[in-house]
Amino acid sequence: MMEKYEIQKLRELPIEKVAKEMGMKVEHHKALCPFHDDHHASLTFNKNSCRCYVCMRSSIGTIDLAMRYLGKDFPAACRWLAEEHQIQLEEDSSSGSSSGDSSSGDNSGKSSFDASRYARFFEHPWLNQAARRFLFEERKIDWRVVNWCRLTSWTDKKGINWLQIPYFDTDGRLIGIQNRNLDYTKKKSSSGGGSSEENVSSEEKRPGEEKEQDAPRFRFPYGARCSIYNLPVVKRLKPGDRLFITEGCSDCWAMLSAGHKAIAIPSATLLKPEDKQLLVDIGRLYQVEFHMFPDQDVPGESLFMQLREMLPQLIHHQLPPDCKDFSEYYLLGAAATSGSKER
Repeated sequence: MMEKYEIQKLRELPIEKVAKEMGMKVEHHKALCPFHDDHHASLTFNKNSCRCYVCMRSSIGTIDLAMRYLGKDFPAACRWLAEEHQIQLEEDSSSGSSSGDSSSGDNSGKSSFDASRYARFFEHPWLNQAARRFLFEERKIDWRVVNWCRLTSWTDKKGINWLQIPYFDTDGRLIGIQNRNLDYTKKKSSSGGGSSEENVSSEEKRPGEEKEQDAPRFRFPYGARCSIYNLPVVKRLKPGDRLFITEGCSDCWAMLSAGHKAIAIPSATLLKPEDKQLLVDIGRLYQVEFHMFPDQDVPGESLFMQLREMLPQLIHHQLPPDCKDFSEYYLLGAAATSGSKER
């Protein structure tokens, strides 16, 4: 069973963003209601709920919307929301639906992440064609950053390519793994409301790929603790250094490639108390300057405000209007540093 706090995290996801991810076209806080033959945008979004005054008796939240629109039951809708927003659910430990285990074996009965099962995958990282295309062609990530982060790849029995992203603590010990589906594409909805392909970014949509979409965008082995990413860089900090906080691994790779020292928060919707304390301790022990380019959306600004409460010295950097995150800014070439590489 899922914990109440996990369900609450899913309910607090921005409902308009969730609707768009499912393929609904939302404009001015309204959308065509997918639950009846609607022609006048009857579905209205208010705060973190929505209601159609034609066919609904009361408002519904993010989980209910996902259940109705995707035709899923409650657990399946929660898993879908969690996978889309990189939120790890405790129930995945028993179901195995999000284990992303690249080796054979059953995780049932294990109470914590067994790093010894996975450490060997990062001793000699190997990138297949899909991983090289994603990292070097699409994301323009510096190969030295890929080596530093120990990124590797694998292909499962169904032919799906995965980028395997290790999480290390400050001493370089493996504490978690995130598996990213390199063949992930948004499916057309069978519930009406059109296709979500207009919301698919270049990293998700690849011409000519028609693999069955039965794997989530992200998977985590049971017990893996994906807290703050790229913690080994902390040991390289000097007093007065600038340390950038990014949202997600991709922005962190871009920031490192641009010549900055950087760490990443896994998701704007997931910031644990122990992660907050770790950030405070890094600032206190290493006397660094914290900087951030928040994503240009509500979760991104919300994350910045959360961090600013505990890191009053956190410096806000504004992205250009046409860039939704630092990765896009980096791809434009505007984020390249004029000095030598810091990392």
